[in-house]
Amino acid sequence: MAGYISELGAENLIIGVSSPEYIYSDKIQNLLKEGKIQNVGSEQKYDVEKIISMKPDAIFTNHIASFDNTYELLKNNGIQVIFLDEYMEQKPLEKTAYIKLFGEFLGKEKEAETKYQEVEKNYNDLKQLASKAKEKPLVLANEMYGDVWYLPGGNTSVAHYISDANANYVMKDNKDEKALTMSFEEVYAKAGGVQYWVNAGSHASKKEMLGMNPFYGKLDVFNKGKLYTIAGKEKLKANDFFESGVVRADLILKDYIKIFHPELLPDYQLTYMKELE
Repeated sequence: MAGYISELGAENLIIGVSSPEYIYSDKIQNLLKEGKIQNVGSEQKYDVEKIISMKPDAIFTNHIASFDNTYELLKNNGIQVIFLDEYMEQKPLEKTAYIKLFGEFLGKEKEAETKYQEVEKNYNDLKQLASKAKEKPLVLANEMYGDVWYLPGGNTSVAHYISDANANYVMKDNKDEKALTMSFEEVYAKAGGVQYWVNAGSHASKKEMLGMNPFYGKLDVFNKGKLYTIAGKEKLKANDFFESGVVRADLILKDYIKIFHPELLPDYQLTYMKELE
């Protein structure tokens, strides 16, 4: 959620955050160092007494069912708890549109509308540009955790981005809005002819990736294709793909177009993605 607040230049309205180690924004990190923003715990355990003592007007959070008692306690102390589910939104521009909600909450409606329209125009212009590409490469996404490959369904944001960048996703005919759990063998059966593998975690090298899972070496795309991680803007545990990237759908799309159709964006350097060597 920090991405929306940062895009509106409203960092000074934040008085507390949870899990600050996952926040990429330099401005928010500096405010934390100066003590103007407090660390109020993590998604596992909030420091409720500290939050109440800080007297915030509102708390923005994703709803976690096991925290219902905590939310009740906060509400009883006059603190508004506002639940947002932007992470469940699968259409890229609809995820960006949450900035309008933040604009209303933070008294920055005009700035939010301007930013949304800018991103929307860029996105649609880029989609139009991608449609001019001659080739439509086949694409694989995500990676394995343990012995399960979480392959994004055909209606997830990843699938929408790949389609809008004018490429063919291996699961494009699927209708799921969530990741599908598959074995390596099932993915291997779909991976013939794949030229690009995107969102392959945030590994430092192909060698490191192979060390974690030797099966990857059986995929043609691993040996002959191109692999990209989402580690282009990463600092320790913080990854800006999950921060400013939720707002800047246009830049994520631009990255995918640069990957699949480099000839269309000859001067552009990747923002969130990084080629794995």
